[in-house]
Amino acid sequence: MKFENYMILEFPSKSSNEAFARAAVACFAAQLDPTVEELGDIRTAVSEAVTNCIVHAYPDTIGSITVRCRILKEQMLDIVVKDRGVGIADLEQAKKPMFTTGGAERSGMGITIMESFMTSFEITSEPGKGTTVHMRRKIQRRK
Repeated sequence: MKFENYMILEFPSKSSNEAFARAAVACFAAQLDPTVEELGDIRTAVSEAVTNCIVHAYPDTIGSITVRCRILKEQMLDIVVKDRGVGIADLEQAKKPMFTTGGAERSGMGITIMESFMTSFEITSEPGKGTTVHMRRKIQRRK
């Protein structure tokens, strides 16, 4: 699919980089003139995706996270968050609300939240090779 603009970020899976990724994607998305609500949804979804990489993909080490954003035709924001971590052993189970492998302090709602805030959502994973979250959000054109 042809794109109008893009950016690619790569950073270590340190918790301090979650806010950086969220802010960078929000700044990039701003060129589509989203509403405050749309921008909040995008920030939250990116935050959840990056936090999942930090907590689950690299539980005992620091690894690499890549975020790619593209502006597609018709006001569509395309976001991919990818890690090369441990992967998800049972993707169907991981998609269930309230399921977590991150301990009692985790809600298990990350995938559900990402999916609810995006126009389209897809997650793929291969144990031992990593996980890719692909999200798209249609930004309403303002009059």
